[in-house]
Amino acid sequence: MATPLQKRKLMGEINVVPYIDVMLVLLVIFMVTAPLLTQGIEVNLPKASSEPIENVPNHKPLILSVDVTGGLYINVGEDENEPIAGKQVVARVGAILRNRPNTPILVKADREVPYGNVVGAMVLLQKGGASNIGFVTDPLDSYPIPQ
Repeated sequence: MATPLQKRKLMGEINVVPYIDVMLVLLVIFMVTAPLLTQGIEVNLPKASSEPIENVPNHKPLILSVDVTGGLYINVGEDENEPIAGKQVVARVGAILRNRPNTPILVKADREVPYGNVVGAMVLLQKGGASNIGFVTDPLDSYPIPQ
């Protein structure tokens, strides 16, 4: 008969089953939400070798997208997936730059868009007060460079 003061043998194993359950739940959550994170207007970006932007502010950049038909889309507001008029682009860009003057301004144009439409989009951004405009491109991996 064991005395009440006798110590029990310690178990040297960790029960990992609850951790596996939590990991599987998180995996399912990430698998479901990952496709939802890709949003915006579908454009066929041109390829270019470029360096990443340095000194990026903590807030998201303002992106003006130009699709293959020449429609303008801006990633600010409730109707991000609806085309907007040039006057609305100027007004929204002006309002954003008054509130956050360091906001990066980027143009995301389809490869098939005529050059004049891209320049027109940049003129609208400049009318709204943007002085520093960048372009969104895909990395230059195996894209043939015209000679």
